[in-house]
Amino acid sequence: MNNVDNQQTVGFFRLTASIFYDALLLTAVLFFATIPLIFIPEDMQSIQLVEGMKIFWYLLVSYIYFAGFWLKGGQTPGMRPWKITLVDVQGGKPNKKQVTVRFFSAMLSWALAGLGFLWMIVDRDHFSLHDHLSSSKLVLVKKP
Repeated sequence: MNNVDNQQTVGFFRLTASIFYDALLLTAVLFFATIPLIFIPEDMQSIQLVEGMKIFWYLLVSYIYFAGFWLKGGQTPGMRPWKITLVDVQGGKPNKKQVTVRFFSAMLSWALAGLGFLWMIVDRDHFSLHDHLSSSKLVLVKKP
């Protein structure tokens, strides 16, 4: 592994900062992901099925962004400057199931007005809802 201190979980404010960084980067990615949607004929734009397909497309692109980085090296670009990495609860590399559960449970956390993220403030291990559900956690990378 890449010098992970399994004892030091990420605090709420550091996590919030990395989320902000990733939100900026993901906005740019989604901007480019919108390009294929431009070619949907205008008279089809308001059909509910097409609207649902757009939402699915944006979720798929977002999933690929997060899961791809988490599986490759445990860090998204927004996590790197804050020295955060994703590991399983034993400190190893997360698997596909864990990152998938983590992504969709994080979406659920956002849908619940951020309550899944705020949970880490009162949790004794400072785990969020999606940490618990995915059997993974965010930890600080030790300085080499």
